[in-house]
Amino acid sequence: MAHAGDATATAAAPLLASPAKPGDEPRRNMYAFGCATLASMTTILMGYNLALMSGAQLFVREDVGLSDAQIEVLAGSMNVFMLVSILAAGWAADVLGRRGTLVLANAFLMAGALAMSLGATYAALMAARFVTSIGVGFSLVVAPVYNAEISPASARGVLSSLLDMFVNVGILLSYVSNYALAGLPVHVGWRVMYGIGVLPPVFLAAGVLAMPESPRWLAMRGRHADARAVLVRTSDSVEEAELRLEEIKQAVEAPQESAGVGVWQELLLRPSAMVRRIVTCVVGLHFFQQASGIDAIVLYSPLVFKKAGMASNTSVLGATVAVGVVKTCFILIATLLSDRLGRRPLLLASTGGVAVTLTSLALTLHVASPSTASAAACVASVMAFVAAFSVGFGPMTATYTAEIMPLRLRAQGASLGMAVNRLTCGVVSMTFISLAGGITMAGCFFLYAGVAAVACVFVYVRLPETRGRSLEDMDVLFAK
Repeated sequence: MAHAGDATATAAAPLLASPAKPGDEPRRNMYAFGCATLASMTTILMGYNLALMSGAQLFVREDVGLSDAQIEVLAGSMNVFMLVSILAAGWAADVLGRRGTLVLANAFLMAGALAMSLGATYAALMAARFVTSIGVGFSLVVAPVYNAEISPASARGVLSSLLDMFVNVGILLSYVSNYALAGLPVHVGWRVMYGIGVLPPVFLAAGVLAMPESPRWLAMRGRHADARAVLVRTSDSVEEAELRLEEIKQAVEAPQESAGVGVWQELLLRPSAMVRRIVTCVVGLHFFQQASGIDAIVLYSPLVFKKAGMASNTSVLGATVAVGVVKTCFILIATLLSDRLGRRPLLLASTGGVAVTLTSLALTLHVASPSTASAAACVASVMAFVAAFSVGFGPMTATYTAEIMPLRLRAQGASLGMAVNRLTCGVVSMTFISLAGGITMAGCFFLYAGVAAVACVFVYVRLPETRGRSLEDMDVLFAK
């Protein structure tokens, strides 16, 4: 049954591109790039809101009078709150469409930023984090699904990796905001930091409305002519568009339940051997990505640097900005290499590098006494860690898990993977300060290094290469 939003799903397409002409492949490639970029830019706000607490906590603690435990919960709670919207995002993406769900995500992000900037009590700030988490959860699930479905196989790695690159642009902007506004009065500075995030969702929502709907969602609705029109603009050739459409039709018409309880039963209760292999890869990759401690660095790097001997807030926030720059640059490298080297080599190199650099960071904190030299060594280890993480583990997780799910399970499968991701992230971020008090901060990073080493083995044993394959060909790959 068509929905009201369906009528405009492709009507907006001419706003971005005119009908394709013979020999106009570069234009179609840029069209797919433009669509994936607009979808991914929603996650800038996710990165900004999640990481802003890294520096803002220094001022929120003083202005609102929060304890260490309250700061820990406030910083990590969003990852737990967003489980609600993550688990609902698959249903929303199938009912409202990928594009409609992204517009809804931007509305919640705007409301959450406004509420956060006006919050005056711990309860009000927690409520604001909950509102923000709904928008973050929707964008985290639906943006990678949309990017995977809109992209031709030849560029899917690059276009899907845009998601993590924009998350990290948001993280970097939050660090810059922390640093630039640190000199304002305590009761004003952190509110301005969050207030900056109110207007961008309005413009992003308008941009999303100018995108076409996902061709696979259109095909699921029986709108094959509209799906073909989008595929012609986003494929490398008309022939490829026809082939993609035929594969999508076959996937849609496969005799499987495709919504509601049937999908969750097929994912969790009665999975086939192929689906079980895919779910193991999706859940395992999302778990290991967050259990390796990336959010302990994203949220608590100022505390880590102070522990190593860095004294002033200005120096700490400046070092945090440098870490954000390194993280963003290496994600760009991963984006450029994913379709040349493949997903598996990048993931293997990344997980191995994360294990080594976390061990280096732990040794620095364990052996050295707080000093300028130990602070410099700590910053260097953190930079090496985020570089190793961002060259594969960061961007490739969303790319890989979105592309291996069968079409009938993709939206809910993405929800399941992201739910595991955020729950693990919430556990890490809400326990780091307490855990460091129990086993020392160095002990925390030794623990995370061990998890990363296990992740490297998991990637080597369980994950096949997917580079260059169509989304509908993944069933064949995982049937073996």
